Formats: sequence, structure tokens, C-alpha cells
Amino acid sequence: MTSKIYSDPDVTMVEPGKLGAAAHPDPRTATANDDPRALGQAPEDFASQWKLIWISFRKHKLAMTGLIIVVLFYLIGAFAEFLAPFDPNASSAPDIYHPPQMIHFIDRAPDGGWSINPHVNFLTAERDPFTLATTFTEDPDRKIYLDFFGKGDPYRLWGLIPMERRLLTTENPDEMFFLFGADRLGRDMLSRTIYGTRISMSIGLIGVSLSLVLGLILGGISGYFGGRTDMFIQRVVELVISLPTIPIWLGLSAALPQDWSPLTRYFAITVILSLVAWTELARVVRGKFLTLRTEDFVTAARLDGCSRGRVIFRHMMPSMVSHIIASVTLAIPVMIIAETSLSFLGLGLTPPIISWGVLLKEAQNIRSIAQAPWLFVPGAAVCLAVLALNFLGDGLRDAADPYVQDND
Repeated sequence: MTSKIYSDPDVTMVEPGKLGAAAHPDPRTATANDDPRALGQAPEDFASQWKLIWISFRKHKLAMTGLIIVVLFYLIGAFAEFLAPFDPNASSAPDIYHPPQMIHFIDRAPDGGWSINPHVNFLTAERDPFTLATTFTEDPDRKIYLDFFGKGDPYRLWGLIPMERRLLTTENPDEMFFLFGADRLGRDMLSRTIYGTRISMSIGLIGVSLSLVLGLILGGISGYFGGRTDMFIQRVVELVISLPTIPIWLGLSAALPQDWSPLTRYFAITVILSLVAWTELARVVRGKFLTLRTEDFVTAARLDGCSRGRVIFRHMMPSMVSHIIASVTLAIPVMIIAETSLSFLGLGLTPPIISWGVLLKEAQNIRSIAQAPWLFVPGAAVCLAVLALNFLGDGLRDAADPYVQDND
């Protein structure tokens, strides 16, 4: 029996025993052309989980915009004392409901010359003798000159560092300007809104942190052990979910003693908001645990003799951190809106604490709104923060989900 051998000039014959060497060159003799990593090619093929999430996240334009806005809000809250032009509780009787002023950078002299000198024009208050309504008239001849990084009212940064420098203040310490207007006591709305950013944004972050602890513990136990433990915890979760959220918040807030200190009341409101906000995160964590506990790497960790704590925190938790971060980001806006609503109704934070909800409480009646529509400025801050956090959370959720199709 004979066999035919067909020859093809385009085919290179490989000797027996050398096929593996040709397909898998010796790493000691391999060149840069053999390894794409040596030339920095295809970085996504060798990226870590977090790098892949970041690559996907930065393609989400709204999420990136939301990230920038959220970071700015938290920076404003962290450095509120430095960024606020004045003490938020400093009042001026002649400036009650003072309208917003505009900054002018060109200072024109009477002789026709000009110079760059930031200032605002002085507004003269006049009262109508018949209607008793106060009107403000701009006087371009009287100017209030501004000073960047000038000395203003003394304060303590974070309650520790004594300082006098502020980002923007007046050259004359006896004068005031109102970029966002003034309230019924003549207090600067810009300074109060900046200080309110710290309270409202932090109460959302701290409240979600407390919910995160409860959700991780109960959801993790429920998903990891299963059986009767899972059934009992899920019945508790369903019971809490079935309770009407707003009446529970209102009832618990109304039961707080009025003689509590502002700090005590702040943490009490934070705990109240967290009591019914942990259930959604607990269900998310439970679902991830139910999925991961049957995976091969978890089984291998158990067979290797790892303790339950090591299996959970060393092997399972890192696989769901990205999903937890996305869920937490989407939960913060709910906390902010809840605090704002309770404070607006007078059942949450109360003066002298300054939050966006406390500031919006002054805009409850039509007379105040008609006379000073700028009292709604904190409401614009609430809307912007909530939208930014929602965009950020949606982007993180999509980036952390490997099954989301990339259309780019």
C-alpha cells in the first residue's frame, strides 16, 4: 500500500516534534514581536477588574459629568468655611431680602479710563410710602470692591485650624455683598448654601454607610448560609419593606426630644433614615452571595481549608465590591431627598443647623417666594446633586456589569 504525498509551495512543512516549539517559543529567546505586552499592545486584554471598569465607565459621558459634579460638591462641603464669603449666621437688618448682585470686573473711572478691579454695585433700599414694599435700586457710583483670598471674618477650618483668609470677601470688612441674595434676616444665601452642602451631602454619605453595614451583614448571612436562616432574614426584610417609609420617618422624627443638641439631632436623623434604607442593599448582597457560593473558586477555597470568614471576605467580597459601590451611589440621593423633605416639614434638622432642607423651609409661603424667589437656590443645589449622583450610579452599575453591551 502506497500513499501519495501532495506538495504545495505555500505550505511550510514542520518536522515532527517541533510543532509545539514553533507554536510556543522559548520565553528566554522570545522577542518583543512574540509578546504584545512587551510593546504595550492590547492593554485591555491584561487589565485588572478595576481598570476594565474604569475603561468602561469613562465612556459614559453623563456618568463622568456626574462624577465631576459630585466631587465638586464634596470639596465645597469640606472647605465650606474657606469658600463662604461670610459667617452664615451673620445678619444685617438693612439687607433683609436683599436681591442678588452681579460681579463686575471692569472698573470704569469718571475720566473715561478703566482697570480690572472686581466689584459689585451698591443697592440702595427704598420703601414705598403707600405699599410699604421695599425696593432696591442700583447705584453705579457706589461700589463694593472685592478681594480674592482676602481677610474676612475669623473662623476655624474643620473646627481646628484658626484662619481669616477666604476665597472671596470685601476689601472693607464693614461691607457685605450678596451674589445669591439675602434671607429674611439679612443673611448671605451663598454662604448658607455652601454650609448646607456639608450637612446635606454628609448626611447622605453617613446614612448610606450605616445602611451598608446592615445590608452587608444581614444580606451576606442570608445568602451564604441559606436554609432557615435565609428564610427568616428574608421575612424580616419583607416586613420592613412593607412598612410605609414616609410615615415611619415622620413618626420617628416627630418623637425626637426638642431639647437635644444639634449634633445629637443630626446623628438621630441619620439613624432614622438608615433604619428602612438597608433592605434593598441586603437583597442585592444576598443575590450575589447565592450566585458566588456555587462558583468553582469558592468551592476550591473551602476544600483548601479556608475558614468561613476568609472565604467570605477574601474570596467572595472582592467579586461584588463594584456592584456594592454602584448600589451605594444610587442610595445616597434617596437619603438627601429624605433629609431635605423632613427638614422642609420641620421634622428633621432645625436651626442653628444649616442644611438645604432647613434653608428651603423659609420658602414655604407664597409671600416669601414672591418677594424673594432666590430663596429657592438650595432647591437647585438639591436637584443638581441628586441628578449627578444618579448619573454616577447608573454609570458605575453599567460599568460593573459584564453583560452590558458596549455600543461604542
